[in-house]
Amino acid sequence: MHCELSVPGLLPPPEAAAILAELQLPALELLLARGRQTSDTAMTLEAWLAESFDGDPDAEAPAGALTVAALGSQAGEAGWLRADPVHLKLGRNQMALVPAAAFGAQQAEAEALVETLNRHFTGELSFLALQAERWCVRIDAPPLEALHTLTLAAVTGKDIHRSLPTGAGAQRWHKVLNEIQMALHEHPVNEAREARGDPPINSVWLWGAGRLPAGGSAHWQSVTADDPLACGYAQLAGLRHRPLPANAGAWLDRLPEDGRQLALLDTLRMPFALGDFETWRARVVELEERWCAPLMAALKSGRIGMLTLCVPDARELRSFEATRNDLRHFWRRPRPLSAHL
Repeated sequence: MHCELSVPGLLPPPEAAAILAELQLPALELLLARGRQTSDTAMTLEAWLAESFDGDPDAEAPAGALTVAALGSQAGEAGWLRADPVHLKLGRNQMALVPAAAFGAQQAEAEALVETLNRHFTGELSFLALQAERWCVRIDAPPLEALHTLTLAAVTGKDIHRSLPTGAGAQRWHKVLNEIQMALHEHPVNEAREARGDPPINSVWLWGAGRLPAGGSAHWQSVTADDPLACGYAQLAGLRHRPLPANAGAWLDRLPEDGRQLALLDTLRMPFALGDFETWRARVVELEERWCAPLMAALKSGRIGMLTLCVPDARELRSFEATRNDLRHFWRRPRPLSAHL
């Protein structure tokens, strides 16, 4: 069995090396040292998934349609966008974006806000609060294929004015964003949030335009992930797909004895983008304890035949692949994670 981990956000830029000081990651460091390394052009996780399932690294993943399909609704023939709830934080010279997943949102709040948006855009747009922090919006016309957007992860912590949709019809969506912000301003949900000291959900981020693809394929036999894009692609390709368990041991217990299996571990991108380095460090330690250490033990014992770790969004796409025999290459001495930035 070949186990593959995709871990975006694991290798930050070299100037961030200080946050790795004194981290003890023996299993991860051994895998990086003994694994056969390859590199390619850096890409976002979303682009990596699109290339893995569609074969086109330049295609914009239809995140809205895939999310609808993965979370139990019917995408149909309509065009979709993700319309994720966010807090826009006004700074001296910019409007920085903070995703709702970073500050907490309740499903009841999401549904109340979406109800207001649907009243406002009656006959034009239809919003769905599929999860508290993941919303989508349906549009039947005009086509969305020529609209270009940046993913929520790419804009997290950054100034939105440099990241708004571009391409055909972009001005219309700029206007929609302005209307959304006005509709959410002084909404009872946000008034209650501010009274509690919580950031208001004062906008959405539109990204991932397109329609549901007709199908897909991939070189994995199963996909384990909490990300609806990965699950949506797996569903289209007819692959087994399940949510992430607590650790690699639970993952291995439910896998077949052969084939190539993917686990997507996407817990590092957001805290790093928001400058929450304490959380980022804590999650790297969790990655070591819950995933890398058990999988390296399984590789040493022969329970699995190959282990691959892929980091798509470093300065270049980095992949480390090891077999049991590779672990015997003692001259490849483990180095701290900071040496791989």
